[in-house]
Amino acid sequence: MRIKSYEDMNLQDLDVMKEIGNIGTSHAATALSRLIQKDVNISIPRVCVQGYDEAVGNIGHIEELVGATLVKMEGDVEGLMLFLYKLDFANTVLKELLGQEYESFEDMGDLEFSALLEVGNIIICSYINAFAQLTGMKIDLSVPGFTVNMLGGILTVPITELGNETDKLMFFNADFVMDEKRLPDWLLMLPDIQSLNNIMARLGVL
Repeated sequence: MRIKSYEDMNLQDLDVMKEIGNIGTSHAATALSRLIQKDVNISIPRVCVQGYDEAVGNIGHIEELVGATLVKMEGDVEGLMLFLYKLDFANTVLKELLGQEYESFEDMGDLEFSALLEVGNIIICSYINAFAQLTGMKIDLSVPGFTVNMLGGILTVPITELGNETDKLMFFNADFVMDEKRLPDWLLMLPDIQSLNNIMARLGVL
């Protein structure tokens, strides 16, 4: 097992994950476009491996309220998949689905949260389906969970889950673009270390 923690990933490993991210987010954008009946493009994706404090700083403010959908991956890949987004993204989607916009996440109710959960689930499933087709790996996803919470609190979940293996986070940033407006979002695909090595081996990197 060459990779023992996320920080052991070299440039070739990161390039592989970036290419996976490019394909996965393209499929996610297509699925989102079908859902809201609107053209959706993506910016050039990037992949980062960062510690908790650096990741929080790059995404936003530690106390900023964000929306998140979380699923567990099982099968050939074990780990977590987390989709994070801010109010601008939520409002753009809810305006198309429900005809409403909101001053804050706190103004939303069960109907809005249910819609955002479904959006997050569709994006994650589209991403993972593309990944599975690319790698030939079988990945099952748990029932999705949804939350609105402070960014710092949400990012402690994967840190806690993977704490015995790594204190780093790996995330993809490829903004969705609708009506020429960039809407930042972040996908954290966090396989456990054995799964990460299996992915690299399947793709011929190891």
